[in-house]
Parts: sequence; C-alpha cells; structure tokens
Amino acid sequence: MTSAPSTADAAGGALSYSGGAMTDHMTDQPPVLDLSGLKCPLPVLRTRKAMRGLEPGAMLTILCTDPVSVIDIPHLVTQEGDRLVDQGRSDGVFSFTIEKGGATV
Repeated sequence: MTSAPSTADAAGGALSYSGGAMTDHMTDQPPVLDLSGLKCPLPVLRTRKAMRGLEPGAMLTILCTDPVSVIDIPHLVTQEGDRLVDQGRSDGVFSFTIEKGGATV
C-alpha cells in the first residue's frame, strides 16, 4: 500500500515546496527545487534562499529552464562557498546539484 508523501520541515523528512516545487520524499536523492519557467534573477535568488536554509554538507538539486542559469548558478555557488557537485542539461532543463559549504571533516 502506498501513501501520499507528507510535507515536513527541512530538518526532518519529506519536503515539498510548490511555487518553486521543492520535493524530497524520503529518498537517497537530494531534494529538488524546480525553478522551471522563472527568468533571471529569480532562479539565483530562490537558490540562494533555499541553500541558506540548509545545514552544512546538505545537498540540493536545482532545475531551471533559463539559459542564463548556466552562468549564474555556478557563480552563486562559488560566491557562497558551496560546491557544485553535478551539472547537466536534458530537454531544455538545466540541473545543478549543490552541496552546502561549511561542513567540518
């Protein structure tokens, strides 16, 4: 039996955020912030806000359709001291997986 995913805060469990659709339904994958359709500067501003709410070492995947995001998101990651783990493109959607900086080893 499958139940519908629940919404919880960023500290514990399943995430869901509509209006920028952030989802993580208790999987091993980082939560996804879908910013498709937004134009510069909104993808960067919403990415910054989402990343600032994460603990050091946490990961987040961003999806964008704005071509400028391929310049802006990596630049933001460098500015904020975070790490770009993966970057790709599929069917006009750009993806960025970011690890929050500040983690201690």
